[in-house]
Amino acid sequence: MAARGSVAAMSDAPHTWFDTCVHALSDPANQRVWSVIVSLFGDLAQAPGAQLSGSALSRIIMPMGIKAEAIRVALHRLRKDGWLESARSGRTSVHYLTEFGRDQSARVSPRIYDRTPRAPQDWHLLIADDASGMATLEDLLLSTDYLSLGRTLAMGSGDLPPNCDDLLAFRVNAQTVPDWARTRVCPPDLSDAYRALLLALDTCAAQDPGRHAPSPGQVATLRTLIVHRWRRVVLRHPDLPPEFYPDGWVGPDCRDRVFDLLDALPRPDLALLEDCCQG
Repeated sequence: MAARGSVAAMSDAPHTWFDTCVHALSDPANQRVWSVIVSLFGDLAQAPGAQLSGSALSRIIMPMGIKAEAIRVALHRLRKDGWLESARSGRTSVHYLTEFGRDQSARVSPRIYDRTPRAPQDWHLLIADDASGMATLEDLLLSTDYLSLGRTLAMGSGDLPPNCDDLLAFRVNAQTVPDWARTRVCPPDLSDAYRALLLALDTCAAQDPGRHAPSPGQVATLRTLIVHRWRRVVLRHPDLPPEFYPDGWVGPDCRDRVFDLLDALPRPDLALLEDCCQG
């Protein structure tokens, strides 16, 4: 579910450092509320026992231009899909990741938070026949560990997967990487998304948010936006050697800016965040 009017709800001319950062980092075209909440919990409340009240969630998310009703609908969807559970605590509700939600968040956290990823050196190709092996190949491609190079061809790193006897497999080293392969790795829309993210991060960094002594709620809002935008691009491709990326690739620059900003906005203590959001 997309947030409606997320930018329109903000001032057309942001007038504080926080407004400027939120305006730059928000991505209304792809700002699905349930996905924003997944990013929020993955960054702020992934540990077992960590929970956030409904008022804290609202205080974090609503500055993005997302309305309370959209948050309620997204929470209902995440509970239905098994990501979140909710409980009453006095006069309010608290929300927390299920075991499934924690497992899913933990699975992708290394890709999101790795500051210096190293591309694997061992690779293999898997080839399916038109009539057989396609289901096996399609299942593997659901993982971010595999890259589609064609309808019946995928590339993965490390050891061969189990249960792939219906696929033709080769261990390989890249000798040449043609432009068509670079385009498969990083299609134009992904390259554009990286460039847009770099511009947003630079705009936010220019405000030097750490200098303004942001409140825990403001830190949580900005961290959620940064992690959400970063997650949406970095999980779309595996870590690969430099020769696989197209000319003008700004992925490393984005990574540097992401961690510069996250370092300037340390993850807030949940108790302090709750106190701030109750005030």
